[in-house]
Amino acid sequence: MKINRETIRQQAHTLPPKTAVVLVNLGTPDAPTPAALRRYLKEFLSDPRVVELPRPLWWLILNLIILNVRPRRSAKAYASVWTDKGSPLMVNSAAITAAVNQSLNAELPGEALVRLAMRYGNPSLPSVLDELAQLNVRQLLVLPLYPQYSATTTASIFDAVATHFSRRRWLPELRFINQYFAEPAMIEALSEQVRAHRAIHGSADQLIFSFHGIPKRYLLNGDPYHCHCLATARLVAERLQLEQGSWRVCFQSRFGREEWLKPYLAETLVELPKQNVRSVQVICPGFAADCLETIEEIAEENAHRFRDSGGERFEYIPALNSDPLHIKALCTLIKRHLAGWPQMDPGFDAAAVIEAAAVTAERAEAHVRAAP
Repeated sequence: MKINRETIRQQAHTLPPKTAVVLVNLGTPDAPTPAALRRYLKEFLSDPRVVELPRPLWWLILNLIILNVRPRRSAKAYASVWTDKGSPLMVNSAAITAAVNQSLNAELPGEALVRLAMRYGNPSLPSVLDELAQLNVRQLLVLPLYPQYSATTTASIFDAVATHFSRRRWLPELRFINQYFAEPAMIEALSEQVRAHRAIHGSADQLIFSFHGIPKRYLLNGDPYHCHCLATARLVAERLQLEQGSWRVCFQSRFGREEWLKPYLAETLVELPKQNVRSVQVICPGFAADCLETIEEIAEENAHRFRDSGGERFEYIPALNSDPLHIKALCTLIKRHLAGWPQMDPGFDAAAVIEAAAVTAERAEAHVRAAP
């Protein structure tokens, strides 16, 4: 059958080539219900990057114990922070994506499609990658919204991308941002977040940088996350010119009996009032968007823990979310990693690329017809 040029142009491999940026966050259940939490937690906790235990042993623990107990408890926590538009993580991540899309494409010489995906839950990473393939994305930049690298988060996203592409015939050019824990624009955004809060509420006896914890064993096995967290906190403290002893780093969200990174935030908040620390402000620089862990665990649960232990004033400083300085920092990072791709060159001629592909395909088809 003769393949004419118009038919060739309609095929996916001769559509205008596009560039895309995918922002990836952890994920969220679809609803604050036990059933939705069970689906979400099963996907999340089944990831071998998240829980590094022998699979048969962990399968028994997860399916016979955790998934029979935790979904109902977690659903209650999610219900307490759920909004009309969905979970805070989804709402805030979507706002970040929309702001990045608007700001980025106002500055780039070429267009970049900007999408949000979740490692667990929806919109799923595979579904977003499939959509971009249909749009003929030939250059793909993946940005996990985790400033500090950890195998439990960033590497898990890489695994998911690699697994998805292992089943695809034609792969796009791929760039993957591992971390941005010391990005100057990000440090400035975090510093300004503290300054702005203190301009309204005043300072506190202690500024606590609280990061999500991981098992200490992961650190001893080579995960750089702990060092990245300390570096982020130190750089912000230096930018704010904080006095020695007026700030500290803690780790939250410990799960199970194994030792995790210390000091634990929960224990620290109990001990601080005994040391005559009456007021604390907590910021979570590892979270790009406010979510259950920051709103319910930090701003509510740990606030009560501090006050019940004798503390007088507890303040949570919100995550950067869609703050303009956060968007500027992300766009600065993205533009640096997009540099050098043809579609980002002002002189790039997409029509010429399509025409050349069509001519090549015609010649190949003619060669096949002429073969004996």
